[in-house]
Amino acid sequence: MSKKNYITTPIYYVNDVPHIGNAYTTIIADCFSRYNKLMGVPSFFLTGTDEHATKIAAAAHSKGLDPKDFVDNLSASFRKVWQDLDIEYDDFIRTTEPRHKDVVQAIFKQLLDQGDIYKGTYKGWYCSPCETFFLESELVDGCCPNPECRRPVQLVEEENYYFRLSAYGDKLLAYIREHPDFLMPESRKNEVVGFIKQGLKDVSITRRNTGWGIPVPGDEGMVIYVWFDALINYISAAGYLSDADRFTSLWPADLQLMGKDIFVRFHSTFWPAMLMALNLELPKHLIGHGFWTINGEKISKSKGNAVSPAQMAQELSEKSGASPEVSRDVVRYYLARETTFGVDGDFSFDTFYGRYNSDLANDLGNLLNRTLGMLSSYNDGKLPAPCQGELRKEICDAQTAYVRGMEAFAPNQALDAVWTMINAGNKFIQDKAPWQLKKEGRKEELGSVMFSALETIRAAAIMISPFMPNTSKEILKQLGLSGRPLLWDDIICSDPFENAGEVKAQPIFPRIGGKGQAKDTKPEKQAPAAEEKKEEYISIEDFAKLDLRVGKILSAERIEGADKLYKLTVDMGSETRTICAGMAPFYEADYMVGKSIVVIANLQPRKIRGVVSHGMMLAGEDENGVKFLSPEAELAPGSKIR
Repeated sequence: MSKKNYITTPIYYVNDVPHIGNAYTTIIADCFSRYNKLMGVPSFFLTGTDEHATKIAAAAHSKGLDPKDFVDNLSASFRKVWQDLDIEYDDFIRTTEPRHKDVVQAIFKQLLDQGDIYKGTYKGWYCSPCETFFLESELVDGCCPNPECRRPVQLVEEENYYFRLSAYGDKLLAYIREHPDFLMPESRKNEVVGFIKQGLKDVSITRRNTGWGIPVPGDEGMVIYVWFDALINYISAAGYLSDADRFTSLWPADLQLMGKDIFVRFHSTFWPAMLMALNLELPKHLIGHGFWTINGEKISKSKGNAVSPAQMAQELSEKSGASPEVSRDVVRYYLARETTFGVDGDFSFDTFYGRYNSDLANDLGNLLNRTLGMLSSYNDGKLPAPCQGELRKEICDAQTAYVRGMEAFAPNQALDAVWTMINAGNKFIQDKAPWQLKKEGRKEELGSVMFSALETIRAAAIMISPFMPNTSKEILKQLGLSGRPLLWDDIICSDPFENAGEVKAQPIFPRIGGKGQAKDTKPEKQAPAAEEKKEEYISIEDFAKLDLRVGKILSAERIEGADKLYKLTVDMGSETRTICAGMAPFYEADYMVGKSIVVIANLQPRKIRGVVSHGMMLAGEDENGVKFLSPEAELAPGSKIR
């Protein structure tokens, strides 16, 4: 069997349905797996559930349930969540399965026979929620040192079996030094190195048998420690000791993803040491990503602030009118784009809806809708003849940057590259003014513009497919390319629309009105017409509060880290102001310099991307794009608009 790209998530405790914090790992893993398939690389994606924790058994007994029945139901709920998020895993491992139990017991016996496991007496501080022993020197104010826990610990003394982790410290340091990309990101790798240099202690790997867990072979009064048991899932699912061909085709793992809380102590020390003891290759990459907070606060059931991906998708669908399938895609997109993979991220519905409106409704949706509308109006809905697309350099540049981002495990950078291309497409239409070409009868140029825009949309649909599989299919369907295979190497070709079916436009991303609030298109009670009309008006006194003035742009420059924003220096007559404006997708900076604009001069200043914006320039938008407003006649800077 040929080697497949093997990707794993940690197996999850079956104590609750996933919130965005633990669903994040699985979503990102799925994106990388789909990316491999898009690139023609065979991929195998494993996830699953960890079911032998003592707290799981305690939770089951508190409900009067048999632990196995309890975990059966919860494991099924995880599968349902992954299905709802369109996760395409290839295998789902449960630690209660015989295929896993048999391998765990065989490994335990092998390591016992070769001296890597020994029996002894242990006295130490045990954190039940973390299933972890700690030295007294590691405790913080007498509590668990894990910053995500900080719960009280118990002093436990018992006879246990130990894994001789202390024997592998130097070997681990040497391996990390010789394989600089083994642990990522760099900051977390440094933490691991520091932890190992403090001196690794042997790990207790058994517990007293209370009727739940995998029994120690030959000593069934004990069960195997949940972490020793759980980590083995990565090789038991891969066929270790049960299917040699399968194991050869999968191991070593190419990418193992997990949250930073289980990265240092378990996945970066205990796990590779176990593999060394078994004389197995180590994974190529271990990545410990950051945590998600909610409005700056830790996600906590006790605080009641946990947000599930299903809740995010449902609320977005209700507010925007986007389909449930597309709304699920938006959740995936948001989590992949909003933060750099590896660092912490903060979720709020405001930023979620804001990115939906900005990136999807405004950018991608605008490019798709205006292009298909143009096709309908100017070419009777027929695809233009193929030509040398005028945006092919932008497409090729995006492909290169996209691959560079994905290969560096930086999905946000890959998506940045796609959106640079999308914004180039919107600006291209604005600059080429196809409505003017139609008016002047310049059919060949008009056809080239339409073809170039359509080619860019098709390229975007293919590139976003690992992140937004349903949206990608819907875009290709609207382009008449339903059912076509997604081929990375075929993004640029002589006739990308050969034998395409009917082109049919349908808005995919209805814009949300206001700050995350949808425009109510179907009110429960129809208000009287006169009352509706009254709500549309403002008084002359309200209008008089606006101080509209003429400004002249003296300079325009991009704001670092912002795709759309210019920092404008504007002459307002009596003073010079800085104003931030989202005009970058529509105008070159040089073009704007010297232009007269209309400014709301008495708008409260606001800091945007570290720049204080003192005022707002006015612009309008129609099917032909966005244009800033400028006085018909030349007026001096500072002139009042009446």
